[in-house]
Amino acid sequence: MKHVKFALCLSLIFGLAASVSYAGDTQAVVISKPRDGAIVSSPVEVCMTPWGVEFEPAKKGVNEGKGHNHILVDVALPSDLSKPIGKDSKHIHMGDGSSCKKIKLSPGKHTIRTLFAKGNHVPYNPPISDTIEITVK
Repeated sequence: MKHVKFALCLSLIFGLAASVSYAGDTQAVVISKPRDGAIVSSPVEVCMTPWGVEFEPAKKGVNEGKGHNHILVDVALPSDLSKPIGKDSKHIHMGDGSSCKKIKLSPGKHTIRTLFAKGNHVPYNPPISDTIEITVK
């Protein structure tokens, strides 16, 4: 029973620390699904949670603190953040302003990154991004 209480206390402490780290003026987009290290089946539903920013469709234009997500599969962040994010099988646009997208992935290990961008598909600088690694069975 002591171990259960200890584990619950640790979970609460780490949960509070995570929520505090996104307080105030911090802008972040966190991958909330799947969890880092997860073993999943394809198609994989990738969901993001905003902190200090707002998701909106690209057609609404460039509005400070607002934008839409891009999912980058097995690629690094772009080296030039002043240019629009490309669109191909490794750079998946979510221009509709949604927070979740199902993507088909081959079996094996994959790195999934989010990259939040303005309505013109140009990312914020510094980048608003999160990264997880998953395994597709």
